[in-house]
Amino acid sequence: MVRLKNSTLQDIERSATSRLPEGSTFRVPSYDRSELDVGVVHFGVGGFHRAHQARYLDELLSQGEAKDFAICGMGVLPNDKFMRDTLAEQDYLYTLVARFPDGHEDIRVIGSIVDYIWAPEDPAGAVEYLAQENIKIVSLTVTEGGYNFNQVTHEYDLENPLVAADLADPEHPRTVFGLVTQALKVRRERGITPFTVRSCDNIQANGDMAKRVFTAHARAVDPELASWIEGNVSFPNSMVDRITPATTDEDRQYVRDAFGYEDGWPVITEDFIQWVMEDDFVNGRPPYEDVEVQMVDDVEPYEKLKLRMLNSSHQGLCYFAHLAGYHKVDEAVSNPLIADFLMAYMMREAKPTLDPVEGIDVDEYARTLISRFTNKYVKDTVPRLCAESSDRIPKWLIPVVQDNLRSGGEVRMAAAIVASWARYAEGIDEQGNSIAIVDNAEEKVRAAAQAQKEDELAFLRDKDFFGDLVDQPRFTEEYVAVLRSLHEVGSLKTLEKLLAD
Repeated sequence: MVRLKNSTLQDIERSATSRLPEGSTFRVPSYDRSELDVGVVHFGVGGFHRAHQARYLDELLSQGEAKDFAICGMGVLPNDKFMRDTLAEQDYLYTLVARFPDGHEDIRVIGSIVDYIWAPEDPAGAVEYLAQENIKIVSLTVTEGGYNFNQVTHEYDLENPLVAADLADPEHPRTVFGLVTQALKVRRERGITPFTVRSCDNIQANGDMAKRVFTAHARAVDPELASWIEGNVSFPNSMVDRITPATTDEDRQYVRDAFGYEDGWPVITEDFIQWVMEDDFVNGRPPYEDVEVQMVDDVEPYEKLKLRMLNSSHQGLCYFAHLAGYHKVDEAVSNPLIADFLMAYMMREAKPTLDPVEGIDVDEYARTLISRFTNKYVKDTVPRLCAESSDRIPKWLIPVVQDNLRSGGEVRMAAAIVASWARYAEGIDEQGNSIAIVDNAEEKVRAAAQAQKEDELAFLRDKDFFGDLVDQPRFTEEYVAVLRSLHEVGSLKTLEKLLAD
């Protein structure tokens, strides 16, 4: 079977187009990829980046714009080498399948990524690549847990072993912090304009946080360099949105069967897509507004809307659903108990903490989220949403709780979400099946959850995750009531009780 490559694009387009069901579309790059110049280096070339930022750039390239802003991926983790090798084998092309709720699809072969560097093979070479004058933007999707800061104090962790190693040998860095800092140091020494550092991760004020951690790393290397970065490098905030499950072998087989070619790493995503970005770029940028990216002065209202409604609702559904035996998100949210619980959380607790967002009806936004969650064609999974909870709950949900505790607002539904995480973290579902907890803090989380038999507040005592919530009776009373109910009657009957009161 033909492999996806530059040389096979025309054959693939003819063959795939002839196979399409009515209503679906298929297209390949209409631009000459050999004419592109790299202007963006991106850390974290996972499914989300390829469904979102790379897709927006592909759209610009199709319009004849942004030819000097093609993307080079850069990886620092062991698994990134496999991604690099897979994409290199197919000229960095990949298939993006957007699935609509009615079942039709928009299929595109994306060509905006043109290179990929796995930094551990040659750290000094990776720094030189970043230091090139043509690199104007360094962007990041390294997950919520990738920024190496304490979740309560927001201080950069200089004791992280990988970070400490970079500080000891800054000219051969292995972390994104060391690589970016050293590249900026080289550019400063050579009189080259710095690049913009753009975070695209689900963190409130992600650009501000990126500035804090990168300058903290630089300060530990050279205080003068840190001051130069603070004064000369821009870190725009952004809000990104597109539900994108991890690629599976089933997805690879789908491309083979449906379109007649081999793609080692296709991406399946939903039809919805949004990008809101602060217009603060120190060294130029693509004309993103030409492809419906919202370029704004203040991203914060959009960030709060998305993190506190969509992301926190993902956590609201996943633990209850997993305990009840659900695997697919659409099946879980099709249960009215789960859907009504999410609406209750959003309307009663998240909505009052939001800032006004021009042109957005929050009630309609909430209803749209429930509709997006029930898109069965996306095939999103409950375990995916449960992963890395210790990086997610503190950043997305706890700020809602804190705001409502200060204002006198409700916290019952949020307390229920935290209690459902605590029950899930015990590692056994309601059918007696073992739960594979995927979390950077798995040992600590599991130990705290299992200590709940002797101390119902054991899970809440971790100040790195929850701050002083364990000392807030208005929260702990609701939390303990739900935790007891989860143990006594299970997840779905607990939801019935929550919604009935």
